Amino acid sequence: MKKQRAVGAIVLAGGLGTRMKSSLAKVLHHLAGRPLISYPLAALHSAGVDPIVVVVGHQAEAVRAACERYGVRCAVQDEQKGTGHATLCARAALADFDGDVVLVNGDLPFLRETTVRRLVAAHRAAGAAVSVLTDTIEAPHGFGRIVRDAGGQVARIVEERDAGPADRAIREINVGVYCAEAGFLFRALAGLEPINAQGELYLTDIVAIARAEGRAVGDAPAAAGEAAQVSTRADLAAREAELRRDIVNQWMDAGVTVEDPATAYIGPDVTIGRDTVLGPNVILGGRTRVGENCRIDGTARLLDAVVGDRVHVKFGVVMIDAAVGDDGLVGPFAHLRPGTRLGRGVHIGDFVETKNAVIGAGTKANHLAYLGDTEIGSEANIGAGTITCNYDGFRKHQTVIGDRVQVGSDTQLVAPVTIGDDAYIASGTTVTKDVPAGALVFNVKRTTQRDGWVAARRKREQERAAGPEAADSPAPAARRRAAAARGRRRPKR
Repeated sequence: MKKQRAVGAIVLAGGLGTRMKSSLAKVLHHLAGRPLISYPLAALHSAGVDPIVVVVGHQAEAVRAACERYGVRCAVQDEQKGTGHATLCARAALADFDGDVVLVNGDLPFLRETTVRRLVAAHRAAGAAVSVLTDTIEAPHGFGRIVRDAGGQVARIVEERDAGPADRAIREINVGVYCAEAGFLFRALAGLEPINAQGELYLTDIVAIARAEGRAVGDAPAAAGEAAQVSTRADLAAREAELRRDIVNQWMDAGVTVEDPATAYIGPDVTIGRDTVLGPNVILGGRTRVGENCRIDGTARLLDAVVGDRVHVKFGVVMIDAAVGDDGLVGPFAHLRPGTRLGRGVHIGDFVETKNAVIGAGTKANHLAYLGDTEIGSEANIGAGTITCNYDGFRKHQTVIGDRVQVGSDTQLVAPVTIGDDAYIASGTTVTKDVPAGALVFNVKRTTQRDGWVAARRKREQERAAGPEAADSPAPAARRRAAAARGRRRPKR
């Protein structure tokens, strides 16, 4: 059986993207929470393409970092001399490769794995030196045009800046995805000349070179919408809307209720269980996982969060790198910061903030609390206004609270401190020492009472407000005489 030729790839990601009007490299701009470059890389990776070489240039280190999860090789384009020059920069990174190379522009977010496989299959079926992915669209402005010969075969690709009126009338475009024999590719690239309006080395010229050598040029059609690129901020916004709509429809088809699809933002790496309901203005990003039969009321943002089954997330909740166990209740207006891990049936209520907090099953903190660097056992109750004072100005310290502990309202727990199981902290207590299991702890405070104080104060304020008119009244006059007498007294020597 004949061994299948290997398939590698080169992704062009070295340009600035001047039309973006940004200091950030175009491929680093985010689309649905992920760098733009991640989308074509994901398609190539899913298609089994290996190795993948990314040609970097502007902000090379940041682009490398964005590609790291896909296990790519990188090549550097020090000068921007066009797409042909950029592709040629990958030659050293593929010195050990002999097979077919898929060439992809880094700004194609809707490229699909199936299309990559289809292009490679068409290329091999045609015995071609190079094959191109094409599409026919109503408004081809900005795209290179596919020029075919009398037999309907691809003869050349003409960039719009170099096209005459007849070529510009063509609606079949070059998508920016190719497949080429590695040997032919680098030999053809080495012979490119910058004879064009931009004075650059065009990758597209390898099509004409193949025809001049008498080699076949193959082609394959793109799927609907795959040609959509990102060249401007407006393009980025349009791709965001298209991708968001597709993702929302996918989840509704899978059994998720989205009450207002127009305001739902769901990232491409998010997963949601059946019969979960998303209210308006919900943002689910990163690798967030939401279980079944949950409800997220609305105006919530979850990033890299894990939510169990039957969880109710109320209005205005923010969760970042936090996990909520089954049957939990969070919010409204709660903030679960990184490192928060809630057990089954935990209640986190209004304006409660947690950070690096591990909270056991059935524990409740329903009002106005800060729980940072905290470990809390099961079935505890944290009263309103409780604060774990975890920072001493130099270092963070941990608070440990046992099972079934009752923490009264307006309590401060000054870390490091440990509260034993079944302890009871009275309201208004500042705890600075460890509390043994089952103990009651409180601060001794004296209550002072002054009867009639409010009425006396009110009377004085009324007299002050009355002003000079009240000057002749007996009581103020007497007070003035007494004050004058005190002023005439001389201190004892």
